[in-house]
Amino acid sequence: METLHITYTDFGEDYLVAKMPVNSSVYQPNGILNGGATMALAESVGSPASMLTIDNDKFTVRGIAFSANHLRSVKSGNVTATATLIHKGRTTHLVEIRVEDDQGKLISTCRLTNIILPKE
Repeated sequence: METLHITYTDFGEDYLVAKMPVNSSVYQPNGILNGGATMALAESVGSPASMLTIDNDKFTVRGIAFSANHLRSVKSGNVTATATLIHKGRTTHLVEIRVEDDQGKLISTCRLTNIILPKE
């Protein structure tokens, strides 16, 4: 979180939002946002979004599948990721994450499947 300067900005019953600056620390060699950094941002809201909905004293969350489609490049400003639970099962959650630029344009769309495990 600190390395990529990711900060949480909003949350609710079934969603979580975070922002990340786009600068040379997250660039590909050609000066645009690296897809891996985008995925790190998405994961940083996707798993915690599930954590907001479970009893964290009894259960833990682990990501088990992740996919991303990068649709547009970004060179500066910020990107904002919004994770929304689209399926909340007893043992699995499916989370959709939309990553947008400062103008609200869709940069990437991601899906994360989380497994909910009992703590031992």
